Amino acid sequence: MVLLRFADDLRMFLPPARRSGTVPIDPDGTSSLGHLVESVGVPLTEVGDMLVNGTRRPPSYRPGPGDTVDVTPVRRPQRVEPSRFLLDVHLGALARRLRLLGVDTAYDNDRDDDELIVQANAEQRVLLTRDRGLLRRRTLKAGAFVRGQRPDDQLADVLDRFAPPLAPWTRCTACNGLLEPVAKREIEHLLKEGTRRSYDTFARCSSCGRAYWRGAHGDRLQDIVRRATG
Repeated sequence: MVLLRFADDLRMFLPPARRSGTVPIDPDGTSSLGHLVESVGVPLTEVGDMLVNGTRRPPSYRPGPGDTVDVTPVRRPQRVEPSRFLLDVHLGALARRLRLLGVDTAYDNDRDDDELIVQANAEQRVLLTRDRGLLRRRTLKAGAFVRGQRPDDQLADVLDRFAPPLAPWTRCTACNGLLEPVAKREIEHLLKEGTRRSYDTFARCSSCGRAYWRGAHGDRLQDIVRRATG
Protein backbone atom coordinates (compact mmCIF):
# COMPACT_ATOMS: atom_id res chain seq x y z
CA MET A 1 0.00 0.00 0.00
CA VAL A 2 1.20 3.53 -0.87
CA LEU A 3 -0.17 6.34 1.28
CA LEU A 4 -0.65 9.69 -0.44
CA ARG A 5 -1.03 12.64 1.93
CA PHE A 6 -2.16 15.87 0.30
CA ALA A 7 -1.65 19.35 1.73
CA ASP A 8 -4.79 21.31 2.59
CA ASP A 9 -4.47 23.51 -0.49
CA LEU A 10 -4.71 20.49 -2.81
CA ARG A 11 -7.65 18.70 -1.24
CA MET A 12 -10.19 20.60 -3.33
CA PHE A 13 -9.08 18.46 -6.31
CA LEU A 14 -9.83 15.17 -4.55
CA PRO A 15 -13.18 13.36 -4.76
CA PRO A 16 -15.45 14.40 -1.84
CA ALA A 17 -15.00 11.05 -0.08
CA ARG A 18 -11.21 11.53 -0.01
CA ARG A 19 -10.95 15.16 1.06
CA SER A 20 -9.52 14.24 4.42
CA GLY A 21 -6.31 14.39 2.39
CA THR A 22 -5.04 10.86 3.02
CA VAL A 23 -5.47 8.47 0.10
CA PRO A 24 -4.26 4.83 0.20
CA ILE A 25 -3.43 3.26 -3.16
CA ASP A 26 -2.32 -0.24 -4.09
CA PRO A 27 0.83 0.18 -6.25
CA ASP A 28 1.06 -1.89 -9.41
CA GLY A 29 4.85 -1.69 -9.61
CA THR A 30 4.84 0.22 -12.91
CA SER A 31 2.88 3.43 -12.28
CA SER A 32 4.93 6.55 -11.63
CA LEU A 33 4.41 8.84 -8.68
CA GLY A 34 3.05 11.51 -11.02
CA HIS A 35 0.52 9.07 -12.46
CA LEU A 36 -0.71 8.06 -9.00
CA VAL A 37 -1.17 11.67 -7.93
CA GLU A 38 -3.11 12.56 -11.07
CA SER A 39 -5.16 9.36 -10.90
CA VAL A 40 -6.92 10.70 -7.78
CA GLY A 41 -7.70 14.04 -9.45
CA VAL A 42 -4.78 16.35 -8.64
CA PRO A 43 -3.12 17.90 -11.73
CA LEU A 44 0.68 17.97 -11.52
CA THR A 45 0.55 21.64 -12.56
CA GLU A 46 -0.71 22.34 -9.03
CA VAL A 47 1.90 20.25 -7.23
CA GLY A 48 5.17 21.47 -5.74
CA ASP A 49 7.35 18.93 -3.95
CA MET A 50 6.50 15.25 -3.55
CA LEU A 51 8.29 13.73 -0.58
CA VAL A 52 8.54 9.94 -0.40
CA ASN A 53 9.33 8.93 3.18
CA GLY A 54 10.71 12.44 3.66
CA THR A 55 12.88 12.50 0.52
CA ARG A 56 12.00 14.65 -2.48
CA ARG A 57 11.24 12.54 -5.55
CA PRO A 58 10.44 13.43 -9.19
CA PRO A 59 7.11 12.54 -10.85
CA SER A 60 8.88 9.68 -12.67
CA TYR A 61 9.71 7.88 -9.38
CA ARG A 62 7.96 4.56 -8.88
CA PRO A 63 6.70 4.18 -5.31
CA GLY A 64 6.45 0.80 -3.67
CA PRO A 65 4.52 -0.85 -0.83
CA GLY A 66 4.99 0.93 2.49
CA ASP A 67 5.90 4.31 0.95
CA THR A 68 4.28 7.44 2.38
CA VAL A 69 4.11 10.37 0.00
CA ASP A 70 3.53 13.95 1.15
CA VAL A 71 2.26 16.08 -1.74
CA THR A 72 2.67 19.85 -1.40
CA PRO A 73 1.19 22.67 -3.51
CA VAL A 74 3.21 24.69 -5.98
CA ARG A 75 5.11 27.52 -4.33
CA ARG A 76 3.81 31.05 -4.79
CA PRO A 77 4.79 33.24 -6.46
CA GLN A 78 5.57 30.88 -9.31
CA ARG A 79 7.83 32.85 -11.61
CA VAL A 80 7.53 31.99 -15.30
CA GLU A 81 9.55 33.31 -18.20
CA PRO A 82 8.26 34.64 -20.47
CA SER A 83 5.36 35.91 -18.38
CA ARG A 84 2.50 35.37 -20.80
CA PHE A 85 -0.71 33.42 -20.71
CA LEU A 86 -3.42 31.73 -22.76
CA LEU A 87 -6.93 31.47 -21.32
CA ASP A 88 -9.55 28.91 -22.20
CA VAL A 89 -12.92 29.85 -23.65
CA HIS A 90 -14.63 30.21 -20.25
CA LEU A 91 -12.30 32.92 -18.91
CA GLY A 92 -13.07 35.87 -21.18
CA ALA A 93 -13.74 38.33 -18.34
CA LEU A 94 -10.44 37.37 -16.69
CA ALA A 95 -8.65 37.85 -20.03
CA ARG A 96 -9.95 41.43 -20.29
CA ARG A 97 -8.80 42.22 -16.76
CA LEU A 98 -5.32 40.83 -17.33
CA ARG A 99 -5.00 42.84 -20.55
CA LEU A 100 -6.18 45.95 -18.73
CA LEU A 101 -3.19 45.44 -16.41
CA GLY A 102 -0.81 45.07 -19.34
CA VAL A 103 -0.30 41.31 -19.00
CA ASP A 104 0.32 39.50 -22.32
CA THR A 105 -2.89 37.44 -22.52
CA ALA A 106 -4.06 35.40 -25.51
CA TYR A 107 -7.74 34.50 -25.67
CA ASP A 108 -10.19 33.32 -28.30
CA ASN A 109 -13.70 32.12 -27.57
CA ASP A 110 -13.74 29.33 -30.16
CA ARG A 111 -10.63 27.25 -29.39
CA ASP A 112 -11.08 23.56 -28.53
CA ASP A 113 -8.79 21.76 -26.09
CA ASP A 114 -6.37 20.44 -28.69
CA GLU A 115 -6.00 23.88 -30.26
CA LEU A 116 -5.38 25.46 -26.87
CA ILE A 117 -2.57 23.02 -26.09
CA VAL A 118 -0.93 23.52 -29.48
CA GLN A 119 -1.07 27.31 -29.12
CA ALA A 120 0.15 27.34 -25.52
CA ASN A 121 3.13 25.14 -26.36
CA ALA A 122 4.01 26.96 -29.58
CA GLU A 123 3.85 30.43 -28.02
CA GLN A 124 5.38 29.43 -24.67
CA ARG A 125 2.31 30.52 -22.74
CA VAL A 126 0.91 29.19 -19.48
CA LEU A 127 -2.57 27.80 -20.16
CA LEU A 128 -5.01 29.04 -17.52
CA THR A 129 -8.19 27.03 -17.07
CA ARG A 130 -10.67 25.61 -14.58
CA ASP A 131 -10.77 22.34 -16.53
CA ARG A 132 -8.79 19.83 -14.45
CA GLY A 133 -8.86 17.23 -17.20
CA LEU A 134 -7.22 19.67 -19.59
CA LEU A 135 -4.41 20.27 -17.10
CA ARG A 136 -3.77 16.54 -16.89
CA ARG A 137 -3.14 16.24 -20.64
CA ARG A 138 0.44 14.98 -21.04
CA THR A 139 1.13 17.09 -24.10
CA LEU A 140 0.60 20.36 -22.22
CA LYS A 141 3.92 21.92 -21.22
CA ALA A 142 2.69 24.62 -18.80
CA GLY A 143 -0.71 25.19 -17.23
CA ALA A 144 -2.45 26.30 -14.07
CA PHE A 145 -5.84 25.92 -12.44
CA VAL A 146 -7.65 29.22 -11.85
CA ARG A 147 -9.34 29.41 -8.48
CA GLY A 148 -12.53 31.34 -7.91
CA GLN A 149 -15.87 31.68 -9.68
CA ARG A 150 -15.95 35.48 -10.00
CA PRO A 151 -13.56 37.28 -12.40
CA ASP A 152 -12.24 39.51 -9.61
CA ASP A 153 -11.40 36.47 -7.49
CA GLN A 154 -9.81 34.74 -10.47
CA LEU A 155 -7.68 37.80 -11.17
CA ALA A 156 -6.52 37.94 -7.55
CA ASP A 157 -5.57 34.24 -7.74
CA VAL A 158 -3.54 34.62 -10.96
CA LEU A 159 -1.71 37.70 -9.66
CA ASP A 160 -0.95 35.97 -6.37
CA ARG A 161 0.32 32.82 -8.06
CA PHE A 162 2.45 34.28 -10.84
CA ALA A 163 3.09 37.90 -9.80
CA PRO A 164 3.48 38.97 -13.44
CA PRO A 165 4.91 42.42 -14.19
CA LEU A 166 2.05 44.89 -14.63
CA ALA A 167 1.79 47.80 -17.06
CA PRO A 168 -1.80 49.10 -16.79
CA TRP A 169 -3.46 50.80 -19.75
CA THR A 170 -0.91 49.54 -22.30
CA ARG A 171 -2.83 46.69 -23.99
CA CYS A 172 -6.02 46.42 -25.97
CA THR A 173 -8.62 44.59 -23.91
CA ALA A 174 -10.21 43.31 -27.11
CA CYS A 175 -7.22 41.78 -28.92
CA ASN A 176 -4.16 42.04 -26.62
CA GLY A 177 -2.34 44.43 -28.99
CA LEU A 178 -0.20 47.25 -27.62
CA LEU A 179 -1.73 50.72 -27.25
CA GLU A 180 -0.12 53.84 -28.67
CA PRO A 181 -0.99 57.51 -28.07
CA VAL A 182 -2.92 58.97 -30.99
CA ALA A 183 -3.91 62.52 -31.89
CA LYS A 184 -7.61 63.20 -31.66
CA ARG A 185 -7.73 64.46 -35.23
CA GLU A 186 -6.61 61.05 -36.53
CA ILE A 187 -9.55 59.18 -35.05
CA GLU A 188 -12.30 61.82 -34.90
CA HIS A 189 -14.16 60.06 -37.70
CA LEU A 190 -14.47 56.97 -35.47
CA LEU A 191 -15.98 58.83 -32.51
CA LYS A 192 -19.54 59.66 -31.59
CA GLU A 193 -20.35 63.34 -31.26
CA GLY A 194 -20.55 63.24 -27.46
CA THR A 195 -17.14 61.59 -27.22
CA ARG A 196 -15.55 64.12 -29.61
CA ARG A 197 -16.96 66.94 -27.53
CA SER A 198 -16.02 65.57 -24.10
CA TYR A 199 -12.56 63.96 -24.47
CA ASP A 200 -9.20 64.98 -25.90
CA THR A 201 -6.75 62.24 -24.88
CA PHE A 202 -6.82 59.00 -26.83
CA ALA A 203 -4.88 55.82 -27.52
CA ARG A 204 -5.18 53.36 -30.39
CA CYS A 205 -4.43 49.65 -30.61
CA SER A 206 -1.49 49.01 -32.92
CA SER A 207 -3.02 45.66 -33.95
CA CYS A 208 -6.76 46.15 -34.43
CA GLY A 209 -7.02 49.96 -34.53
CA ARG A 210 -9.55 50.23 -31.73
CA ALA A 211 -9.61 53.65 -30.04
CA TYR A 212 -9.48 54.13 -26.26
CA TRP A 213 -10.20 57.04 -23.95
CA ARG A 214 -10.99 57.52 -20.30
CA GLY A 215 -14.76 57.43 -20.50
CA ALA A 216 -17.65 56.95 -18.10
CA HIS A 217 -16.47 53.42 -17.36
CA GLY A 218 -13.02 54.68 -16.33
CA ASP A 219 -13.71 54.72 -12.59
CA ARG A 220 -14.65 51.03 -12.58
CA LEU A 221 -11.55 50.09 -14.54
CA GLN A 222 -9.38 52.32 -12.40
CA ASP A 223 -10.65 50.47 -9.34
CA ILE A 224 -9.52 47.15 -10.86
CA VAL A 225 -6.09 48.65 -11.54
CA ARG A 226 -5.86 50.19 -8.08
CA ARG A 227 -6.63 46.89 -6.33
CA ALA A 228 -4.15 45.00 -8.48
CA THR A 229 -1.28 47.45 -8.05
CA GLY A 230 -2.02 48.74 -4.57
